[in-house]
Amino acid sequence: MIPVAFDYERATSAEHALALLAEHGDDAKLLAGGHSLLPLMKYRLAAPALVVDIGRLSDLSYVREDGDVLAIGALTRHRDVETSELVRAQAGLLAAATSKVGDPQVRHRGTLGGSLAHGDPASDLPAALIALRGSLVVLGPAGRREVAVDDFFTGFLETDLAPDELLVEVRIPRMPDARWSFQKFNRRAQDWAIVGAAVVVDGGSCGVGLVNMDSRPVRAAGVEAAVDSGTSAADAAGVAADGLEPPSDLNAGVEYRCHLARVLTRRGLEEAGC
Repeated sequence: MIPVAFDYERATSAEHALALLAEHGDDAKLLAGGHSLLPLMKYRLAAPALVVDIGRLSDLSYVREDGDVLAIGALTRHRDVETSELVRAQAGLLAAATSKVGDPQVRHRGTLGGSLAHGDPASDLPAALIALRGSLVVLGPAGRREVAVDDFFTGFLETDLAPDELLVEVRIPRMPDARWSFQKFNRRAQDWAIVGAAVVVDGGSCGVGLVNMDSRPVRAAGVEAAVDSGTSAADAAGVAADGLEPPSDLNAGVEYRCHLARVLTRRGLEEAGC
């Protein structure tokens, strides 16, 4: 389909983008890589009067160490995250999950921040960030604030971002000695996951994020608690779907998704050495 007519403006800085958002309110939407917003516009699920292009704000594209944290600019392309030596060394799970996003064209254009700000529970990267216990830095009229990943995703395609705020950075604890696994079940390599599991084990701590198992990206808290208490991988994975409400669609029903969550979580835990 063809989107509803809209105005377009290219932001020259983060401050310029914020000014445009403040001026136009809910009528304005940010465009980064375009792989989240444009499909919504084509299906007319989103009809912004103004599209603010932030895709050329190069100062928001970086990967660097910041003390005991790995800082990644929100406009860093998926391909740059996937191939970054720093990401591979300090947060290998994120690099692995990013390599599974879409196809090469998507990864060369899409951005880490765009994927996270979209808040899609079927997306790979939110689950990885949940497992890694990352946080997100948001810039708005009141300045910068940091949001823990567990507080960022609030509902289906909904996040803690206010209409006049911009996601500027993703922060992940450095885990050079962590063991990890990213499991994804889909029909074709470029498809959204029917179910996915992101697992990281660092010392005595375990993190597990699930893909497409609820109305928002979720943590498998029961699995984490079971692993931390010394439960075997098989037994811990048995509670992966507890308390969750996965969708039912043409790809899979609720019962099958719960089964996949248990299977993929077990495989992830075993690969991570639990």
